[in-house]
Amino acid sequence: MFTDECTVFVEAGRGGNGSASLHSEPYKPRGGPDGGNGGRGGSVVFEVGRGIHDLSWLGDHPHQRARPGGSGRSARRDGASAKDLVIQVPDGTIVFDDDGLLADLVGEGARVVVARGGRGGRGNARLANPRNRVPRVAEPGEPGETRRLGVELRTVADIGLVGLPNAGKSTLLSRLTAATPKIADYPFTTLTPNLGVAETGDGRAVVADVPGLIEGAHEGKGLGHRFLRHIVRCRALVLVVDLSSADPASDLAVLRTELESYDETLITRPSIVVGTKADLVQDPATAAAALPSDALAVSALTGAGIDELWDRVHALASVAAASEPERSAHVVLRPGRPRFAVKRDARGTWHVEGRSVERWVLETDLDDEDELAKLQRNLRREGVFRVLEASGVVEGDDVEIRGLVFAFVPDAEGGPDGGR
Repeated sequence: MFTDECTVFVEAGRGGNGSASLHSEPYKPRGGPDGGNGGRGGSVVFEVGRGIHDLSWLGDHPHQRARPGGSGRSARRDGASAKDLVIQVPDGTIVFDDDGLLADLVGEGARVVVARGGRGGRGNARLANPRNRVPRVAEPGEPGETRRLGVELRTVADIGLVGLPNAGKSTLLSRLTAATPKIADYPFTTLTPNLGVAETGDGRAVVADVPGLIEGAHEGKGLGHRFLRHIVRCRALVLVVDLSSADPASDLAVLRTELESYDETLITRPSIVVGTKADLVQDPATAAAALPSDALAVSALTGAGIDELWDRVHALASVAAASEPERSAHVVLRPGRPRFAVKRDARGTWHVEGRSVERWVLETDLDDEDELAKLQRNLRREGVFRVLEASGVVEGDDVEIRGLVFAFVPDAEGGPDGGR
């Protein structure tokens, strides 16, 4: 089943833990620290792949998780970094996260990292310094990013066949290309875009048959938003009007109004007007006279006017290719994550979250007074105490950092006292 919209939950791999190994060898009683570093966790990557036409696989597999990095080992052996999880998506995929647009992927090979893998923890061999020559702790690996993504597909085509329901777009596509869309005599036969390739003098042009639009489509009526967004990618438009309808000119006016209401740039795209089903009217020339002077009357059933339409489509594809710059992917670069965040839960406990803050807590030996003093200095220098007090923390409140809870006791320097 064709899918052009889905929600995906992605989780990057956790970084591997560093090793706190001490070198052990006969006749070397002070071998020193030799713990290796943890490997980086795998990232989750979306990449435009060939032969992928919709989001059905991603819709059926909405939870994607990359592998974690390997842990460090003794003898300064580093853990292996995990491979990135690369997910193939169709050309024209747009990715959103909670902050808005994340990436617009156009062109084969375009890619974006939607969730970055966690950094591996450093082993105690890397943590050794002149003040602490034998660290007995190592850094834990950082967690990978977790995101909830909205993914949409906007069909990429050179020419879009646009019209009201049952205007004959699918039949026209079958005459212009080798595509075999479903064709029937009732409205909304086409509910998903159909693509075909037309051979032109300059090469090939991708032609898209977009599902029919109704009046009010730009407001979402008749699934209008889902259909209209596929037209945005089309370089040129063929406005298809049914000559056998009660008022072809009114149908064309409705079609243009809906396009302009949805996106003002659509009405300025290179376009031609084609009146279809000429075989169902007694005088096609008179019926087409109500349309613009350059409108073409055709019959996909009898083939009348199809050769001239071929020439028009070829010329339209050339004009569209020359007037529009080459498509390229667009990836949004956002500011880095805040160094830490403070929040309070319903039970009144304050939680501090941040990469550096959590790492300092996890690598601290809470039974060592020097280590605790160092932790307090780091937290104070980072501004954690200042932000807690500005947020409203009072003496005796519980402050939790990566599973460890401290009772907040302000002192002359401003810091928590007494872990439990």
